[in-house]
Amino acid sequence: MSDTPDSVVRTYIDTHRAAFLGDLADWLRIPSVSAQPDHAADVRRSAEWLAAKLKETGFPVTEIWPTAGAPAVFAEWPSGDPDAPTVLVYGHHDVQPAAREDGWHTDPFEPEIIGGRLYARGAADDKGQVFFHTLGVRAHLAATGRTAPAVNLKLLVEGEEESGSPHFRALVEERADRLAADAVIVSDTGMWSEDTPTVCTGMRGVADCEIELYGPDQDIHSGSFGGAVPNPATVAARLVAALHDENEHVTIPGFYDGMVELTDRERELFAELPFDEAEWLRTAKSRATLGEAGHTTLERVWARPTAEVNGIGGGYQGPGGKTIVPSSAHLKLSFRLVAGQHPDKIEQSVRDWVASRVPAGIRHEITFGAATRPCLTPLDHPALQSVVRAMGRAFGQKILFTREGGSGPAADLQDVLGAPVLFLGISVPSDGWHAPNEKVELDLLLKGVETTAYLWGDLAAHWRAS
Repeated sequence: MSDTPDSVVRTYIDTHRAAFLGDLADWLRIPSVSAQPDHAADVRRSAEWLAAKLKETGFPVTEIWPTAGAPAVFAEWPSGDPDAPTVLVYGHHDVQPAAREDGWHTDPFEPEIIGGRLYARGAADDKGQVFFHTLGVRAHLAATGRTAPAVNLKLLVEGEEESGSPHFRALVEERADRLAADAVIVSDTGMWSEDTPTVCTGMRGVADCEIELYGPDQDIHSGSFGGAVPNPATVAARLVAALHDENEHVTIPGFYDGMVELTDRERELFAELPFDEAEWLRTAKSRATLGEAGHTTLERVWARPTAEVNGIGGGYQGPGGKTIVPSSAHLKLSFRLVAGQHPDKIEQSVRDWVASRVPAGIRHEITFGAATRPCLTPLDHPALQSVVRAMGRAFGQKILFTREGGSGPAADLQDVLGAPVLFLGISVPSDGWHAPNEKVELDLLLKGVETTAYLWGDLAAHWRAS
C-alpha cells in the first residue's frame, strides 16, 4: 500500500478498530436514559466517561458543564495555527429508554456485534456518531504529522436531547463565549442509505400549540339548546377544516411570509436521489400521498412548511349516544417551519387567525410550547463543500444532498453563535433510532471516522482560501 495520506488514515483506523469498538461498547453499557429520573446517575456517569475518554484522546481541555437537568460535556483542542478556523462538533450522550421486553433480540445495554452490525441502544443515536470523532482526529494527526488538529476543534455533547433539550439553549447562551465557532458540525443525523451517501443541508423548525375552546358552562341538552347556542366541538372542526385550502396550502394569513424558496438547483439535487414513493408509503404505513400542490413528496417533507392536526377532541367519547352540546373542545396543532420563517411571527399569525374565526359565545385559550427555529446551509458554503469532499474521499463515490424534515437543537447553535450548521452523519434508516434493536453498520461507522480524518485539513485549507 502506498504511503499516501488516505492510506495512512485507513491503516491507522484498521489498526485501532478493535480498541475503538471496545471503548464504544463500554460507553454503550451505561444506560444514560435522560427521560427516566432513575437513570440520572447513569447520565452523569456517561458524561464523566466521555470527558475522561476525550482527555485520553488528546483534548487538553475537557469539562463537564452542569445544567438545571442533565450535564453536558465540553472539550477543546486548539490548533496552534493563528488563522485556523474554529469548528464546534455537536452531539448528545443521552439515549432513549430501552428494555428487552420491548422487542429487543439482545440486551439493549449489552452491545453485541452480529453480521457487521453493532446492536445497542445509542449505537447510532447518538453515541456511535459522537465517538467516531475521537478516532477520526487521531487518524488526522497520524496522516498529517501534526500534534494538534488543523482547526481549533471544540465538542459539545449534551445530556438531554432525547428529553427535548429543555435546558440546551440556556446553556448555549450562558457559555456562548466558550462555544464561539466559525462553523458547527452536527453528528446526530443520517444518510439516505448504505449505497447512497448523502449530506443533509437543513432542518425544519417547529412550533406547536394547544387550543382550548369553551362554550356552555356545562354539557347541555342538544334538544333543548342545540342549534341556538355555539358548539365548541363544531368550532374546533371548522378551525381544522379551514386550516388548508383545496390545494393543501396553509390558509393562515402571513404563514409563508419571508420563507426561503427552493432553488431550481436544489430541486435537481433532490431528484437525483433514488426515491421510491411506493416504498416510502410502506414506511409511512400509509396508502396515498397528499400535500401541497406543485411540490414533490421530498420537497413537502424537507423544504415546505406544514400545519398538522396532532389531536382533536371534545364532547362525549363513550359507547352509545349522548345528545349534548359539549361545554368544551380542544385541538393540538404543530407547524413545521423552513428557513426564513420565525416561530414568534408564526405564533402571532396563528393567534390572530384563531381569534378571527372563533364566534361570539366561545372563549378560547392558546398555549404554545417551546419552539425550534429552522436552519439551512447554502449549497455553495465552503464548509459544506469541505464536508462533501471529505465524505467523497471516504466513500469513494459522489455525495448527494438531502434535508431533514424533523427538528432539533442545532438551530439554537446557529441562532446564538451566528455560525452555519453542517450535518455529518453516517446512520441509515434501518438503524432503528428509538426502536427495538437499534444498531449501527460498522462499515459506515468507520467511514464516519475516515471522513472526519480528512475533514479538518480540508476545512482549514479551504476556509483560508475563501
